[in-house]
Amino acid sequence: MDQEYERRLLRQINLHNLPAEARLTRCGSVTCSPVGVKSGDRFIPTRAGSNWSINFHYANENCRSPSQNQKAKDASSESGKDTVAYAALLRNELLGAGIESVSDLHTDDRRHAVSSHGSRNLFRYAVHAKRVPFDSDNEVSPYSLSPLTNKSHKLLRSPRKPARKISKIPFKVLDAPELQDDFYLNLVDWSAGNLLSVGLGACVYLWSACTSQGSLVAVGTHKGYVQIWDAAGGRKLTGLEGHSARVGALAWNGEQLSSGSRDRVILQRDIRTPSSAERRLQGHRQEVCGLKWSPDHQHLASGGNDNKLLVWNSSSLLPVQQYGEHLAAVKAIAWSPHQHGLLASGGGTADRCLRFWNTLTGQALQSTDTGSQVCNLAWSKHANELVSTHGYSQNQILVWKYPSLTQVAKLTGHSYRVLYLAVSPDGEAIVTGAGDETLRFWNIFSKTRCTKESKSVLNLFTRIR
Repeated sequence: MDQEYERRLLRQINLHNLPAEARLTRCGSVTCSPVGVKSGDRFIPTRAGSNWSINFHYANENCRSPSQNQKAKDASSESGKDTVAYAALLRNELLGAGIESVSDLHTDDRRHAVSSHGSRNLFRYAVHAKRVPFDSDNEVSPYSLSPLTNKSHKLLRSPRKPARKISKIPFKVLDAPELQDDFYLNLVDWSAGNLLSVGLGACVYLWSACTSQGSLVAVGTHKGYVQIWDAAGGRKLTGLEGHSARVGALAWNGEQLSSGSRDRVILQRDIRTPSSAERRLQGHRQEVCGLKWSPDHQHLASGGNDNKLLVWNSSSLLPVQQYGEHLAAVKAIAWSPHQHGLLASGGGTADRCLRFWNTLTGQALQSTDTGSQVCNLAWSKHANELVSTHGYSQNQILVWKYPSLTQVAKLTGHSYRVLYLAVSPDGEAIVTGAGDETLRFWNIFSKTRCTKESKSVLNLFTRIR
Protein backbone atom coordinates (compact mmCIF):
# COMPACT_ATOMS: atom_id res chain seq x y z
CA MET A 1 0.00 0.00 0.00
CA ASP A 2 1.24 3.53 -0.79
CA GLN A 3 2.62 5.14 2.39
CA GLU A 4 0.98 8.52 1.75
CA TYR A 5 -2.41 6.83 1.23
CA GLU A 6 -1.93 4.79 4.40
CA ARG A 7 -1.16 7.92 6.44
CA ARG A 8 -4.36 9.62 5.20
CA LEU A 9 -6.44 6.61 6.20
CA LEU A 10 -4.89 6.46 9.67
CA ARG A 11 -5.44 10.21 10.10
CA GLN A 12 -9.16 9.79 9.24
CA ILE A 13 -9.57 6.88 11.64
CA ASN A 14 -7.85 8.71 14.48
CA LEU A 15 -9.98 11.79 13.85
CA HIS A 16 -13.22 9.81 14.20
CA ASN A 17 -11.98 8.15 17.37
CA LEU A 18 -11.26 11.48 19.07
CA PRO A 19 -13.77 12.88 21.65
CA ALA A 20 -16.20 15.48 20.42
CA GLU A 21 -14.41 18.37 22.17
CA ALA A 22 -11.03 17.43 20.75
CA ARG A 23 -12.55 16.97 17.34
CA LEU A 24 -14.05 20.47 17.42
CA THR A 25 -10.74 21.95 18.56
CA ARG A 26 -8.84 20.14 15.84
CA CYS A 27 -11.34 21.14 13.20
CA GLY A 28 -10.89 24.76 14.21
CA SER A 29 -7.28 24.67 12.98
CA VAL A 30 -6.08 25.05 9.43
CA THR A 31 -5.18 21.39 9.12
CA CYS A 32 -8.88 20.39 8.92
CA SER A 33 -9.60 22.77 6.09
CA PRO A 34 -10.21 21.07 2.78
CA VAL A 35 -7.93 23.65 1.18
CA GLY A 36 -5.08 23.17 3.59
CA VAL A 37 -4.98 19.39 3.53
CA LYS A 38 -3.26 17.64 0.70
CA SER A 39 -5.63 14.91 -0.42
CA GLY A 40 -6.04 12.70 -3.43
CA ASP A 41 -8.90 12.53 -5.85
CA ARG A 42 -10.87 10.01 -3.80
CA PHE A 43 -13.16 10.74 -0.81
CA ILE A 44 -14.20 7.82 1.39
CA PRO A 45 -17.15 8.77 3.66
CA THR A 46 -17.71 7.07 7.02
CA ARG A 47 -21.15 5.42 7.17
CA ALA A 48 -20.85 3.85 10.61
CA GLY A 49 -23.14 6.42 12.22
CA SER A 50 -25.57 6.75 9.35
CA ASN A 51 -29.21 6.09 10.10
CA TRP A 52 -30.63 4.31 7.08
CA SER A 53 -34.35 4.96 6.82
CA ILE A 54 -34.87 2.28 4.21
CA ASN A 55 -34.47 -1.44 4.55
CA PHE A 56 -35.44 -2.96 1.22
CA HIS A 57 -39.23 -3.08 0.85
CA TYR A 58 -39.87 -3.11 4.64
CA ALA A 59 -39.17 0.61 4.97
CA ASN A 60 -42.56 1.77 3.69
CA GLU A 61 -44.38 -0.72 5.92
CA ASN A 62 -42.41 0.06 9.08
CA CYS A 63 -42.71 3.83 8.58
CA ARG A 64 -46.48 3.85 8.28
CA SER A 65 -48.48 5.75 10.84
CA PRO A 66 -50.96 3.79 13.02
CA SER A 67 -53.87 5.31 11.07
CA GLN A 68 -52.33 4.20 7.78
CA ASN A 69 -51.83 0.68 9.13
CA GLN A 70 -55.46 0.59 10.28
CA LYS A 71 -56.67 1.73 6.87
CA ALA A 72 -54.59 -0.98 5.24
CA LYS A 73 -56.12 -3.59 7.53
CA ASP A 74 -59.63 -2.36 6.79
CA ALA A 75 -59.21 -2.78 3.02
CA SER A 76 -61.54 -5.59 2.01
CA SER A 77 -61.96 -5.20 -1.74
CA GLU A 78 -60.81 -7.79 -4.26
CA SER A 79 -58.07 -5.47 -5.50
CA GLY A 80 -56.80 -5.06 -1.95
CA LYS A 81 -56.63 -8.81 -1.45
CA ASP A 82 -54.81 -9.22 -4.77
CA THR A 83 -52.31 -6.56 -3.73
CA VAL A 84 -51.51 -8.48 -0.55
CA ALA A 85 -51.10 -11.73 -2.48
CA TYR A 86 -48.90 -9.99 -5.06
CA ALA A 87 -46.67 -8.56 -2.33
CA ALA A 88 -46.26 -12.04 -0.86
CA LEU A 89 -45.46 -13.42 -4.31
CA LEU A 90 -42.69 -10.85 -4.77
CA ARG A 91 -41.24 -11.73 -1.39
CA ASN A 92 -41.10 -15.37 -2.34
CA GLU A 93 -39.44 -14.81 -5.72
CA LEU A 94 -37.05 -11.97 -4.82
CA LEU A 95 -36.25 -12.63 -1.18
CA GLY A 96 -37.03 -16.31 -0.69
CA ALA A 97 -39.55 -15.60 2.08
CA GLY A 98 -41.20 -19.03 1.72
CA ILE A 99 -44.76 -17.75 2.22
CA GLU A 100 -47.29 -20.48 1.37
CA SER A 101 -50.54 -18.70 2.33
CA VAL A 102 -51.66 -15.14 2.88
CA SER A 103 -52.04 -15.81 6.60
CA ASP A 104 -48.30 -16.55 6.78
CA LEU A 105 -47.65 -13.04 5.50
CA HIS A 106 -48.33 -11.51 8.93
CA THR A 107 -45.94 -13.96 10.60
CA ASP A 108 -43.28 -13.03 8.06
CA ASP A 109 -43.90 -9.33 8.78
CA ARG A 110 -43.43 -9.85 12.51
CA ARG A 111 -40.26 -11.86 11.96
CA HIS A 112 -38.67 -9.17 9.78
CA ALA A 113 -39.89 -6.39 12.07
CA VAL A 114 -38.05 -7.96 15.00
CA SER A 115 -34.89 -8.44 12.97
CA SER A 116 -35.02 -4.88 11.61
CA HIS A 117 -35.21 -3.47 15.15
CA GLY A 118 -32.30 -5.62 16.25
CA SER A 119 -29.96 -4.65 13.39
CA ARG A 120 -29.39 -1.49 11.42
CA ASN A 121 -27.58 -3.17 8.55
CA LEU A 122 -28.92 -2.42 5.11
CA PHE A 123 -28.00 -5.85 3.76
CA ARG A 124 -28.60 -9.22 5.41
CA TYR A 125 -26.88 -12.42 4.43
CA ALA A 126 -27.94 -15.96 5.27
CA VAL A 127 -26.38 -19.33 4.57
CA HIS A 128 -28.91 -21.62 2.87
CA ALA A 129 -29.12 -25.22 3.90
CA LYS A 130 -28.29 -28.06 1.57
CA ARG A 131 -30.71 -28.34 -1.32
CA VAL A 132 -33.13 -31.24 -1.07
CA PRO A 133 -34.35 -33.48 -3.91
CA PHE A 134 -36.75 -31.95 -6.39
CA ASP A 135 -39.65 -34.16 -5.41
CA SER A 136 -39.95 -32.67 -1.93
CA ASP A 137 -42.19 -29.79 -0.96
CA ASN A 138 -39.37 -27.23 -1.04
CA GLU A 139 -38.28 -27.62 -4.66
CA VAL A 140 -39.83 -27.25 -8.08
CA SER A 141 -39.61 -30.13 -10.51
CA PRO A 142 -36.86 -29.59 -13.09
CA TYR A 143 -39.42 -30.36 -15.79
CA SER A 144 -41.73 -27.53 -14.77
CA LEU A 145 -42.08 -24.65 -17.24
CA SER A 146 -43.27 -22.21 -14.59
CA PRO A 147 -40.79 -19.54 -13.47
CA LEU A 148 -42.29 -19.55 -9.99
CA THR A 149 -41.04 -21.53 -7.01
CA ASN A 150 -43.07 -24.22 -5.33
CA LYS A 151 -43.83 -21.90 -2.38
CA SER A 152 -45.35 -19.36 -4.75
CA HIS A 153 -47.44 -22.06 -6.41
CA LYS A 154 -48.82 -23.02 -2.98
CA LEU A 155 -49.47 -19.36 -2.22
CA LEU A 156 -51.54 -18.90 -5.38
CA ARG A 157 -53.45 -22.13 -4.82
CA SER A 158 -54.18 -21.45 -1.16
CA PRO A 159 -57.86 -20.63 -0.52
CA ARG A 160 -58.49 -17.18 0.82
CA LYS A 161 -61.36 -16.48 3.12
CA PRO A 162 -63.81 -13.99 1.61
CA ALA A 163 -63.92 -10.64 3.37
CA ARG A 164 -66.56 -10.16 6.04
CA LYS A 165 -68.88 -7.38 4.92
CA ILE A 166 -71.23 -5.78 7.42
CA SER A 167 -73.40 -2.94 6.21
CA LYS A 168 -72.90 0.25 8.17
CA ILE A 169 -76.47 1.42 7.59
CA PRO A 170 -79.74 -0.20 8.69
CA PHE A 171 -81.83 -1.90 6.00
CA LYS A 172 -85.09 -0.69 7.59
CA VAL A 173 -86.06 2.13 9.93
CA LEU A 174 -89.46 2.31 11.67
CA ASP A 175 -90.89 5.18 13.67
CA ALA A 176 -91.51 4.30 17.30
CA PRO A 177 -93.28 7.26 18.98
CA GLU A 178 -93.27 7.26 22.78
CA LEU A 179 -90.51 4.65 23.01
CA GLN A 180 -89.22 5.39 26.49
CA ASP A 181 -85.62 6.41 27.17
CA ASP A 182 -85.41 4.31 30.36
CA PHE A 183 -82.39 2.11 30.99
CA TYR A 184 -84.27 -0.29 33.26
CA LEU A 185 -87.01 -1.25 30.79
CA ASN A 186 -87.07 -3.94 28.08
CA LEU A 187 -89.59 -2.81 25.50
CA VAL A 188 -88.55 -4.69 22.34
CA ASP A 189 -88.62 -8.43 21.62
CA TRP A 190 -88.55 -10.65 18.52
CA SER A 191 -90.39 -13.98 18.70
CA ALA A 192 -89.48 -17.30 17.09
CA GLY A 193 -92.50 -16.78 14.81
CA ASN A 194 -90.92 -13.64 13.33
CA LEU A 195 -93.22 -11.33 15.28
CA LEU A 196 -91.77 -8.13 16.67
CA SER A 197 -93.40 -6.59 19.74
CA VAL A 198 -92.72 -3.04 20.92
CA GLY A 199 -94.02 -1.23 23.97
CA LEU A 200 -94.93 2.34 23.06
CA GLY A 201 -96.49 4.41 25.79
CA ALA A 202 -99.44 2.46 27.23
CA CYS A 203 -99.75 0.12 24.21
CA VAL A 204 -97.92 -2.88 22.79
CA TYR A 205 -97.58 -2.90 19.01
CA LEU A 206 -96.88 -5.98 16.91
CA TRP A 207 -95.01 -5.90 13.60
CA SER A 208 -94.76 -9.03 11.50
CA ALA A 209 -93.02 -9.83 8.24
CA CYS A 210 -95.20 -12.92 7.85
CA THR A 211 -98.39 -14.27 9.39
CA SER A 212 -97.88 -15.58 12.90
CA GLN A 213 -100.45 -17.83 14.54
CA GLY A 214 -100.92 -18.87 18.14
CA SER A 215 -98.15 -16.71 19.61
CA LEU A 216 -98.34 -15.44 23.16
CA VAL A 217 -97.04 -12.06 24.22
CA ALA A 218 -96.19 -11.30 27.85
CA VAL A 219 -96.43 -7.68 28.94
CA GLY A 220 -95.23 -6.20 32.21
CA THR A 221 -97.02 -3.06 33.34
CA HIS A 222 -96.10 -0.04 35.43
CA LYS A 223 -98.54 -1.12 38.17
CA GLY A 224 -96.90 -4.53 38.66
CA TYR A 225 -99.25 -6.68 36.56
CA VAL A 226 -98.12 -9.29 34.03
CA GLN A 227 -100.54 -9.77 31.15
CA ILE A 228 -100.60 -12.64 28.66
CA TRP A 229 -101.98 -11.79 25.21
CA ASP A 230 -102.87 -13.85 22.17
CA ALA A 231 -100.91 -12.12 19.43
CA ALA A 232 -102.93 -13.60 16.58
CA GLY A 233 -106.35 -12.85 18.08
CA GLY A 234 -105.38 -9.58 19.71
CA ARG A 235 -107.09 -10.44 23.02
CA LYS A 236 -105.84 -10.67 26.60
CA LEU A 237 -105.85 -14.21 27.96
CA THR A 238 -104.96 -13.61 31.59
CA GLY A 239 -103.56 -11.08 34.06
CA LEU A 240 -101.07 -12.14 36.77
CA GLU A 241 -100.65 -10.28 40.02
CA GLY A 242 -97.92 -10.56 42.61
CA HIS A 243 -95.56 -7.63 42.11
CA SER A 244 -95.98 -4.39 44.03
CA ALA A 245 -94.02 -2.21 41.60
CA ARG A 246 -93.37 -1.94 37.87
CA VAL A 247 -92.27 -5.04 35.95
CA GLY A 248 -89.28 -4.19 33.72
CA ALA A 249 -87.88 -7.62 32.78
CA LEU A 250 -89.52 -10.80 31.46
CA ALA A 251 -88.06 -14.13 30.32
CA TRP A 252 -89.84 -17.16 28.84
CA ASN A 253 -88.72 -20.72 29.62
CA GLY A 254 -91.07 -22.97 27.72
CA GLU A 255 -94.46 -22.60 29.42
CA GLN A 256 -92.87 -20.86 32.40
CA LEU A 257 -92.59 -17.10 32.65
CA SER A 258 -90.14 -15.25 34.90
CA SER A 259 -90.74 -11.61 35.77
CA GLY A 260 -88.44 -9.14 37.51
CA SER A 261 -89.69 -6.01 39.21
CA ARG A 262 -88.65 -2.84 40.98
CA ASP A 263 -89.88 -4.53 44.17
CA ARG A 264 -86.60 -6.58 43.96
CA VAL A 265 -88.47 -9.89 43.55
CA ILE A 266 -88.37 -12.42 40.71
CA LEU A 267 -91.55 -14.43 40.21
CA GLN A 268 -91.63 -17.69 38.25
CA ARG A 269 -95.03 -18.90 37.12
CA ASP A 270 -96.39 -21.62 34.87
CA ILE A 271 -99.09 -20.04 32.72
CA ARG A 272 -100.93 -23.40 32.56
CA THR A 273 -101.52 -23.47 36.34
CA PRO A 274 -103.37 -21.12 38.72
CA SER A 275 -101.55 -17.94 39.70
CA SER A 276 -101.07 -19.21 43.25
CA ALA A 277 -98.46 -21.70 42.03
CA GLU A 278 -95.50 -19.37 41.87
CA ARG A 279 -91.88 -19.31 43.03
CA ARG A 280 -90.50 -16.15 44.64
CA LEU A 281 -86.77 -15.59 44.15
CA GLN A 282 -85.35 -12.96 46.47
CA GLY A 283 -81.69 -12.03 46.22
CA HIS A 284 -81.40 -8.56 44.74
CA ARG A 285 -81.43 -5.45 46.90
CA GLN A 286 -82.62 -3.11 44.16
CA GLU A 287 -84.67 -3.26 40.97
CA VAL A 288 -84.30 -6.35 38.77
CA CYS A 289 -83.56 -5.05 35.25
CA GLY A 290 -82.19 -8.09 33.39
CA LEU A 291 -83.43 -11.71 33.05
CA LYS A 292 -82.21 -14.49 30.72
CA TRP A 293 -82.69 -18.28 30.75
CA SER A 294 -79.82 -20.53 29.69
CA PRO A 295 -80.16 -22.51 26.43
CA ASP A 296 -80.54 -25.79 28.39
CA HIS A 297 -83.47 -24.25 30.37
CA GLN A 298 -81.79 -25.11 33.67
CA HIS A 299 -80.40 -21.78 34.90
CA LEU A 300 -81.75 -18.24 35.12
CA ALA A 301 -79.39 -15.26 35.17
CA SER A 302 -80.62 -12.00 36.70
CA GLY A 303 -79.05 -8.57 36.86
CA GLY A 304 -80.02 -5.73 39.14
CA ASN A 305 -79.51 -2.10 39.92
CA ASP A 306 -77.51 -3.28 42.94
CA ASN A 307 -74.62 -4.07 40.52
CA LYS A 308 -75.09 -7.81 41.15
CA LEU A 309 -75.33 -10.70 38.68
CA LEU A 310 -77.07 -13.76 40.14
CA VAL A 311 -77.52 -17.26 38.75
CA TRP A 312 -80.46 -19.43 39.87
CA ASN A 313 -81.26 -23.03 39.08
CA SER A 314 -84.71 -24.41 38.35
CA SER A 315 -85.23 -25.91 41.81
CA SER A 316 -83.59 -23.68 44.44
CA LEU A 317 -85.06 -20.50 45.92
CA LEU A 318 -81.59 -19.08 46.59
CA PRO A 319 -79.01 -18.05 44.00
CA VAL A 320 -76.40 -20.70 43.31
CA GLN A 321 -73.84 -18.11 42.19
CA GLN A 322 -73.30 -14.41 42.84
CA TYR A 323 -70.99 -12.06 40.95
CA GLY A 324 -70.26 -8.58 42.26
CA GLU A 325 -67.43 -7.34 40.03
CA HIS A 326 -69.58 -4.87 38.08
CA LEU A 327 -69.54 -1.27 39.30
CA ALA A 328 -72.94 -0.27 37.89
CA ALA A 329 -76.34 -1.73 37.13
CA VAL A 330 -76.34 -5.03 35.22
CA LYS A 331 -79.02 -5.05 32.55
CA ALA A 332 -77.13 -6.66 29.64
CA ILE A 333 -77.08 -10.47 30.02
CA ALA A 334 -76.57 -13.17 27.39
CA TRP A 335 -75.91 -16.94 27.52
CA SER A 336 -73.63 -18.37 24.87
CA PRO A 337 -75.33 -20.94 22.58
CA HIS A 338 -71.92 -22.34 21.60
CA GLN A 339 -70.26 -23.07 24.96
CA HIS A 340 -72.18 -24.65 27.82
CA GLY A 341 -72.23 -22.49 30.95
CA LEU A 342 -70.66 -19.41 29.34
CA LEU A 343 -72.42 -16.21 30.45
CA ALA A 344 -71.73 -12.64 29.30
CA SER A 345 -72.80 -9.49 31.15
CA GLY A 346 -72.35 -5.76 30.77
CA GLY A 347 -72.32 -2.90 33.25
CA GLY A 348 -73.81 0.59 33.21
CA THR A 349 -72.21 4.00 32.91
CA ALA A 350 -69.91 3.72 35.92
CA ASP A 351 -68.64 0.31 34.77
CA ARG A 352 -68.78 0.07 30.93
CA CYS A 353 -67.23 -3.40 30.99
CA LEU A 354 -68.11 -6.64 29.24
CA ARG A 355 -67.46 -9.59 31.54
CA PHE A 356 -67.55 -13.30 30.85
CA TRP A 357 -68.20 -16.05 33.39
CA ASN A 358 -67.92 -19.82 33.55
CA THR A 359 -71.06 -20.63 35.52
CA LEU A 360 -70.06 -24.30 35.79
CA THR A 361 -67.09 -23.41 38.00
CA GLY A 362 -68.07 -19.89 39.09
CA GLN A 363 -64.87 -18.53 37.56
CA ALA A 364 -64.49 -15.06 36.02
CA LEU A 365 -62.96 -15.55 32.57
CA GLN A 366 -62.13 -12.16 31.03
CA SER A 367 -63.34 -8.61 30.67
CA THR A 368 -62.91 -5.57 28.44
CA ASP A 369 -63.75 -1.89 28.82
CA THR A 370 -66.11 -0.85 26.00
CA GLY A 371 -65.88 2.88 26.69
CA SER A 372 -69.67 3.32 26.97
CA GLN A 373 -72.63 2.22 29.06
CA VAL A 374 -73.55 -1.38 28.09
CA CYS A 375 -77.29 -1.63 27.52
CA ASN A 376 -77.81 -5.02 25.83
CA LEU A 377 -76.02 -8.17 24.72
CA ALA A 378 -76.88 -10.94 22.29
CA TRP A 379 -74.89 -13.87 20.89
CA SER A 380 -74.90 -14.94 17.27
CA LYS A 381 -76.59 -18.30 16.67
CA HIS A 382 -74.18 -19.30 13.91
CA ALA A 383 -70.77 -17.96 14.92
CA ASN A 384 -68.85 -17.35 18.13
CA GLU A 385 -69.64 -13.64 18.05
CA LEU A 386 -71.83 -11.31 20.05
CA VAL A 387 -73.32 -7.85 19.63
CA SER A 388 -73.54 -5.16 22.29
CA THR A 389 -75.51 -1.92 22.28
CA HIS A 390 -74.35 1.12 24.20
CA GLY A 391 -75.51 4.35 25.73
CA TYR A 392 -73.46 7.13 27.27
CA SER A 393 -71.52 8.42 25.63
CA GLN A 394 -71.13 7.00 22.12
CA ASN A 395 -74.55 5.35 21.51
CA GLN A 396 -72.94 2.76 19.25
CA ILE A 397 -73.52 -0.87 18.31
CA LEU A 398 -70.47 -3.16 18.46
CA VAL A 399 -69.93 -6.64 17.07
CA TRP A 400 -67.31 -8.71 18.93
CA LYS A 401 -65.45 -11.90 18.13
CA TYR A 402 -65.07 -14.28 21.07
CA PRO A 403 -62.77 -15.18 22.80
CA SER A 404 -60.32 -12.70 21.25
CA LEU A 405 -62.75 -9.81 21.96
CA THR A 406 -61.71 -8.03 18.79
CA GLN A 407 -64.25 -5.67 17.25
CA VAL A 408 -65.68 -6.92 13.97
CA ALA A 409 -67.83 -3.85 13.29
CA LYS A 410 -69.01 -0.58 14.80
CA LEU A 411 -72.43 0.72 13.79
CA THR A 412 -73.78 4.19 14.49
CA GLY A 413 -76.99 5.98 13.63
CA HIS A 414 -79.00 6.34 16.84
CA SER A 415 -78.81 9.76 18.43
CA TYR A 416 -79.90 8.47 21.88
CA ARG A 417 -78.88 5.51 24.03
CA VAL A 418 -79.42 2.20 22.24
CA LEU A 419 -81.45 0.71 25.08
CA TYR A 420 -83.29 -2.09 23.27
CA LEU A 421 -82.07 -5.04 21.23
CA ALA A 422 -83.67 -8.15 19.75
CA VAL A 423 -82.40 -10.82 17.32
CA SER A 424 -84.41 -12.18 14.39
CA PRO A 425 -85.44 -15.86 14.53
CA ASP A 426 -83.06 -16.77 11.69
CA GLY A 427 -80.17 -15.19 13.61
CA GLU A 428 -79.06 -12.92 10.77
CA ALA A 429 -80.60 -9.56 11.66
CA ILE A 430 -81.06 -7.49 14.80
CA VAL A 431 -83.39 -4.65 15.65
CA THR A 432 -82.33 -1.83 17.95
CA GLY A 433 -84.44 0.83 19.63
CA ALA A 434 -83.51 4.10 21.29
CA GLY A 435 -84.96 7.20 22.87
CA ASP A 436 -84.78 8.89 19.47
CA GLU A 437 -88.07 7.02 18.83
CA THR A 438 -86.77 4.87 15.98
CA LEU A 439 -86.36 1.15 15.42
CA ARG A 440 -83.43 0.25 13.18
CA PHE A 441 -82.86 -3.13 11.54
CA TRP A 442 -79.31 -4.31 10.79
CA ASN A 443 -77.86 -7.31 8.98
CA ILE A 444 -74.77 -8.24 11.00
CA PHE A 445 -74.56 -12.05 11.33
CA SER A 446 -74.08 -14.66 8.62
CA LYS A 447 -76.40 -17.64 8.69
CA THR A 448 -73.90 -19.96 7.03
CA ARG A 449 -70.19 -19.76 6.63
CA CYS A 450 -69.17 -19.27 3.01
CA THR A 451 -66.30 -21.60 2.07
CA LYS A 452 -66.28 -20.80 -1.65
CA GLU A 453 -62.94 -19.45 -2.77
CA SER A 454 -63.04 -15.86 -3.92
CA LYS A 455 -62.06 -15.10 -7.51
CA SER A 456 -58.66 -13.54 -8.05
CA VAL A 457 -56.71 -12.51 -11.14
CA LEU A 458 -53.65 -14.03 -9.49
CA ASN A 459 -55.18 -17.49 -9.29
CA LEU A 460 -53.37 -19.85 -11.67
CA PHE A 461 -56.51 -21.67 -12.72
CA THR A 462 -59.03 -18.85 -13.30
CA ARG A 463 -57.89 -18.37 -16.89
CA ILE A 464 -57.93 -22.07 -17.86
CA ARG A 465 -60.81 -23.01 -20.17
